[in-house]
Amino acid sequence: MSAAQSPARGQRPGWSLALLALGHLIISLDFTIIYVALPDIATDVGFTPHTLQWVVTAYAVLYGGFLLLGGRLSDLMGRRRMFVLGMALYGAASVLGGLATAPAVLLAARAVQGLAGAVLFPSVLALVNTAFAEGRERNRALTVWAMAGAGGLTAGSLAGGVLTQVLGWQAVFYVNVPLAAVGAVAAFALLPPDGRVTTGSVDVPGALTGTAGVTLLIFMVTHGSEAGWARAEVIAAAVLAAVLLAAFLRLQVRGRTPLMPLRLFRNRALSGAVVVILVFGLTMQAVPYFLTLYFQDVLGFSALETGLAFLGPTLSITAGNVLSERLIHRFGTRSTLMIGIVANAVGAALLAPGMHADGSVLTVLVGVVVIGLGMGITYEAMWVAAGTGVSAGEQGLASGVASTALQVGTAAGLAVLVAVANHDIAGLSGQALRVASADGMRAAVYILGAVMLTAVLAALRLPGPRTRVAAAASPPVPDPVAADLPPTG
Repeated sequence: MSAAQSPARGQRPGWSLALLALGHLIISLDFTIIYVALPDIATDVGFTPHTLQWVVTAYAVLYGGFLLLGGRLSDLMGRRRMFVLGMALYGAASVLGGLATAPAVLLAARAVQGLAGAVLFPSVLALVNTAFAEGRERNRALTVWAMAGAGGLTAGSLAGGVLTQVLGWQAVFYVNVPLAAVGAVAAFALLPPDGRVTTGSVDVPGALTGTAGVTLLIFMVTHGSEAGWARAEVIAAAVLAAVLLAAFLRLQVRGRTPLMPLRLFRNRALSGAVVVILVFGLTMQAVPYFLTLYFQDVLGFSALETGLAFLGPTLSITAGNVLSERLIHRFGTRSTLMIGIVANAVGAALLAPGMHADGSVLTVLVGVVVIGLGMGITYEAMWVAAGTGVSAGEQGLASGVASTALQVGTAAGLAVLVAVANHDIAGLSGQALRVASADGMRAAVYILGAVMLTAVLAALRLPGPRTRVAAAASPPVPDPVAADLPPTG
């Protein structure tokens, strides 16, 4: 790796890493910071119970649908350029969201925030993976990166609760504006300049079919879980998604410059990590959602109290991130992943019994701590695996593939688990509703823990600590972003 490729080789590697962690924090916060503000948004902006879910869905659909394209563009157009574009989109969309007085405007803001995340996430992860040498140096950097992201998922509930209670729901949008502005400006000082834009190798048909197919797939799962699977638009989305994704795979096999070269999956670390990431999305990504509902709907916590209750999972996930780096250094990525997966399953088994109508924060505390540790260990290790053995020129694409798996898994998992949790609550109210809701959440947590345990099979595919990982069965791909960079130090 040349010095030209790496902000870590400059004079301020710590500040560069802090900036990349900030980018990950913004993306993660926007997943959960909105949850506790939803009741106030519904009242002030005019959402119905049926349309309110689109405040979450609009973000998820655009984010998940465009990640693959965003990852490839970060390799071809320049990672700093895409980082700045993502920050700018977040800032503009957040202003629009805070000013919104009609549902259509707020949904448009959330959609643009999702697009911003799809642009920003692959560039951030690719910059981390190319900035630090593979091994202990990169693992330490990914610890900081993962702490910002994984912690943000739960800290978002805390921040959302405090901001909504003190300043109003608009603050959950406005908080992004100064963060995005600082990030965009700092990028020019802390990230290496991009080389020439490489546009000749963009797979336009693949980009169109892949992006549209994944977007429709996520739309089908998220909308179908709320509106019903027999709805005409859900069925149409399912059929179109299948057709487009089949066309996408055909283009990847036959195309000269495919958007997602299938040879990438010959890398055992990447292919195994993608499956683990998919299962993690199917299961563990739903935990903050169910904890939010448990605290608010069952225990009757206010937005502020719910946010404070999330201090426990936030701290335990952060501890898991730190522990993950040490475990990887001592035992390797494969063993660390298996430890994290088992910890998640054990945590779910401890958390579920405490989720009952007469419970409290204390009845779920042990489960929250253990499941948080498991999430923190797994979260970092799975991204370490996803970047192992991938050439510098394809780190953005690998990041896009892995994060697409996470979002598809999250959408599908939440749809199924929410259906399980809500199975017996129709027509209930008062104490009966609280009891049935707690019972449903408990069943969902047991299921997600059992499904997470199956990820051990995918983790076993990863190379052992003494096995050299090949990026692919072909010559290394040069990094078009860094090819023309001047030395940075």
